[in-house]
Formats: sequence, C-alpha cells, structure tokens
Amino acid sequence: MRTFSYLSAPDTATALRTIADGEGVKFLAGGTNLVDLMREGIEEPVTVVDITRLPLDGIEELPDGTLRVGALVTNSRLAADPLIRTRYPVLAQAILLGASAQLRNMATVGGNLLQRTRCMYFYDESAACNKRVPGSGCDAIGGFSRGSAVLGSSEHCIATHPSDMAVALVMLDAVVEAESVRGIRRIPVAEFHRLPGDTPHIETVLAADELITAVELPPVPVAVHSRYRKVRDRASYAFALVSVAAALAVEDGRVTDVRLALGGVGTKPWRATEAERALLGGPATEDAFRRAAEAELAAAEGGPQNAFKIQLAQRTIVATLRRLLPDGSAA
Repeated sequence: MRTFSYLSAPDTATALRTIADGEGVKFLAGGTNLVDLMREGIEEPVTVVDITRLPLDGIEELPDGTLRVGALVTNSRLAADPLIRTRYPVLAQAILLGASAQLRNMATVGGNLLQRTRCMYFYDESAACNKRVPGSGCDAIGGFSRGSAVLGSSEHCIATHPSDMAVALVMLDAVVEAESVRGIRRIPVAEFHRLPGDTPHIETVLAADELITAVELPPVPVAVHSRYRKVRDRASYAFALVSVAAALAVEDGRVTDVRLALGGVGTKPWRATEAERALLGGPATEDAFRRAAEAELAAAEGGPQNAFKIQLAQRTIVATLRRLLPDGSAA
C-alpha cells in the first residue's frame, strides 16, 4: 500500500471542498471495499477523506411517505429497520443475503452502491483488465468466465456487478442524492450504474467531486408483497450466480402490478423491463411467468462457461413470482 494523506472531515462542506480542490481524493466510510482495493494496489488515492463523522446516518420518513436513508447508514441497520422490513421486505432480504454479519455491520448504503466488481481478473495484477487498466484487454473473455455477465456486456468487459442491495433498489425505483460544491443532484438508481461499453473503468455517472449523501425510497405499495431470491454456489458468503428481486400484485387472477430486477447476470443491477411489460395486465400463471422470463433473457449472450445462467435466471424468475402468488402456486 502506498503512502497517502488522511483527513477526518468534521462536516460535509469540508469533505466536498477537499475533493473539489485536489486530485486523487477518495472518501472512506465503512472501508469494506476501498481498503481491500488499496491493499491490492488497484486504488492508490493521494488523500483519503474519512466521512464517518458526517451526519448522514439517519433514516427518516418524509411527508409524502418517501423514506430517506442517509448514505452512512450501515447495511445491518437498514435491514433491521422496521419500516424497511414492513414496506420493502425485498430490500431487507437482499441485504441479509449479502456478505457476512461483520461486513454488514461496517458497510454503508453509499459504499454498497459504489463497490467494484469481484471479477477475479480485476484483482489479478498479472491479468489484462480494462476496468483496472483501461485499454489493456479483458482476460475474462476466453478465460474463466463462469461468474461473468450475460446481459449488458461488451467486447471490453463481461464483469458482473456484485451488489445485492442495489438490485432491490433498482426494483424499488430508488433515487440517489449526490452533493458537490456545485449543488445537489438526484439520480435514479436505475441510471446510476453505467454499462461497460468501451469505457468499463467508468462504472457510475457520479462525478469525481460528488459525494452520495442519501438514497430515497419512494412509496411503492406493491413492495409489501416482495421477495429476493439468490442462487449461489454455497449457502452463505458467496456472490450471486443469479438473483431476482420481485414484487407482485394480483387481482382476479391477473397481474395488476409487477416489479422485477436481476443480479448476478448483468454488468449493472438489471431492471427486467421486458418481463414487466409482458406480465402487466396478463394472467398470473406459471406459463405467463415463463414467457416473460424468456422475453427478458432473449438478448442474453453467454459463453461455454456461463451460458447456464440464462436458463437459471429464467427459472429463478418463475420460482420467485410463483412464491408471491396469493396461494403460493400458479396454475
């Protein structure tokens, strides 16, 4: 690890001025990803600004029913919050299925959104990785790619986004609040992460001088009936091969509202809009769920090692929606 300057920011204004005035500045919250990346030499900040003293650790309900979650709220606290567990069970479930209890106690909402891929080639200095060294190539293409993406990839990168929490946030139409010395900007989580294209090292739309200060969860009535399903190689402490965040409302046997997002299969948290369109207003049957899943994965592309994810994702979508039916089964 290279030497760096350290500043504990006493307030938000100081933190924002520091990152605006200097190059190579990184914010430190829980440190569950940044510290690892610094140890590996992937991140080499000139200055680390500790933001843990900032007043960004609250959860409050706004007059319109929106829940405002501070960027420094830990994953554990968010998952345990009564309003989250009641109104957005999919979010609590997604968080609890990610990482370990120790990591969840440290990891923050803002940091979770900004975590970088766990692709093995990204962490291997001897390998070519366009995320780590732009223009160097992608050894995952043609290499060990069992965990790689089948949606949203490019010829420059096939790495998946690792977050479980972000998948649920995309499904819930959450909004990121970002602040800089220039003011406050609000970014839908669905638009926050970028597809790799030919610049996979640029992973979000967050500007270099911006700090995530909060995430807002709008009222989503259907989210009361939501579920997160995660398929992985072992029962705990593993990243998703496929995950599904789903919410479903059914009246008289027809789908009146549906939300779907996928993890483990995309280069970013993936909102399943094709499946939603196929389902809305139609019959709530297993055949309909299967057709919608096939429509969503129609554009998926997998290689010899990860093509199994396409069918696995389809089956997981069907299984998750089936569990959300009023009687727990589909005709």
